[in-house]
Amino acid sequence: MVLSMDRWIGKVAVVTGASSGIGAAIAERLVKEGLKVAGLARRDDRLEDLAKKLSSQKGIFLPIKTDISKESDILNAFKKIKEQLGPIHILVNNAGIVPPGSNILEGNIDAWTNIFEVNVIGLCIATREAIKDMKANNVNGHIIHINSILGHQVIQFKNMSLYPATKFAVTALAETLRLELGNQKSKIKITNVSPGLVDTEIIGAAKESPAFKEIIANQAILFPEDIADGVVYALSTPPHVQIQELTIRPVTEPKF
Repeated sequence: MVLSMDRWIGKVAVVTGASSGIGAAIAERLVKEGLKVAGLARRDDRLEDLAKKLSSQKGIFLPIKTDISKESDILNAFKKIKEQLGPIHILVNNAGIVPPGSNILEGNIDAWTNIFEVNVIGLCIATREAIKDMKANNVNGHIIHINSILGHQVIQFKNMSLYPATKFAVTALAETLRLELGNQKSKIKITNVSPGLVDTEIIGAAKESPAFKEIIANQAILFPEDIADGVVYALSTPPHVQIQELTIRPVTEPKF
């Protein structure tokens, strides 16, 4: 199997949650590979900073302020992408949140609704729009869901009891989408990328804890660039090869 990103050069990729962490790392890597990348996120100042950073690279980065919890924002973003960049070839569903109050016993319905709107519903809307565009333009594209090991096993994290539920949903959605497309004889690829612990903002205040500092000291953690490498690996496979599930863990994984 020959791995190559050549067929994607000049093509359009959409990355949600592109303002920081894994999303920013993926967007940066794809631009360096020569793709035209639309970065979607709420924090437009972060997107603009990333655009400046990538201005001299091989590809193009288009920042689009988008709230993934709002269908109207997503639809407007996809309209801009098609008008300014062209047909969509790749979608990386990376946006995800863990809002305060997203546990069961002491949580509130606003936090519960918000986490599902972003982590699940927003992912579905973006996927629907990307595939609609791919089909309209006869593109054998690639949909990548940035999931989590928490989408396959439940680990006890304080105040995060709804997060695994959303990621289990993503696992199921990747497989049901694959079945739907398979029934239509579509050649659009679906890849579910499930990282272990990654050093991103989603960890929040836990970074200051002694336990987390020990994890860093033991190198028992991944970095956003590691996940970007995994995405490029999945994209680099030839058209007849599909990476269905890619699990990425640190070698010395922490115990929880």
